[in-house]
Amino acid sequence: MKTCVIFNPAARGEKARSFRGFLEKIAGNAAFKPTWAAGAATELARTAVEEGFENIVAAGGDGTLNEVLNGIAETREGLAKTRLGVLPLGTVNVFAKELRIPEDPQKAWETILAGAERTIDLPFADWTEDGAPKRRYFAQLAGAGLDAEAIALVDWESKRRFRQLAYVFAGLRALLRPQHKITATSGDFSQTGELILIGNGRYYGGKLPIFPEANLTDGKIDVCVFPKVNLLTAARFAFWLCMGHSRRPAPVHFLQSETVELTSPTGAQFELEGDLVGKLPVRLGVLAKALRMIVPSPNRNPQSCS
Repeated sequence: MKTCVIFNPAARGEKARSFRGFLEKIAGNAAFKPTWAAGAATELARTAVEEGFENIVAAGGDGTLNEVLNGIAETREGLAKTRLGVLPLGTVNVFAKELRIPEDPQKAWETILAGAERTIDLPFADWTEDGAPKRRYFAQLAGAGLDAEAIALVDWESKRRFRQLAYVFAGLRALLRPQHKITATSGDFSQTGELILIGNGRYYGGKLPIFPEANLTDGKIDVCVFPKVNLLTAARFAFWLCMGHSRRPAPVHFLQSETVELTSPTGAQFELEGDLVGKLPVRLGVLAKALRMIVPSPNRNPQSCS
């Protein structure tokens, strides 16, 4: 199968430097398409689909993955013609962990060469911007409220120095600010909170199984509504996680649904895969079993997510 790798040649960090040396080892086995600016990976993925590449590999973090995913999904018959692969190089690689794709580039590349395939659900977000309808797809996670406000406070230097802890520090800073009130509505379900997370898989931030019942192929997204966000809520939720989810914490509401709408009287921001995208209202849904992923072979012993 024809394979291309989309990557950021200006990416910083140890993983990125190691990957540039790794490219020389796999030269001849794939075409390489370097990005040049934010959003370029989407354009490159569209072109790759039109050029007939059957495997398109996103080499980077969750942001690069999201751009490549959207390039495939937005191209005519892109989802049917093309498989998405991942070489996890970013600060945060939550989706790679969800699929148990190895962090080591060589092992991740061996996964791509082996070519095992799994078809999973593809979530999307629909909203309006400057009077025009918008749609963007995502693989793993969306959020609104404190989550999005924290992302707005994270810069590259913080991510480089503290990695995932940078988001924890930003979250603590965001807690000191006034919180938006956001309502999640789906059928008879309607709950208002200061933090709402929407997941396709189980994990948030790479390790926290916020959505323990999530299934990548059930045709539903999982919704978690925190009525209040403060240190006490965080402590209660952490205790629930440590207890193995024997029962759900009272202050937190959960929902599994094909669609959910988020609204806010103060125009709160929402994020997809760690990138701020727009302002509420937004409708989130899922295309059941629409995304073809290259995953570790079942007979291999993949990297643990724990």
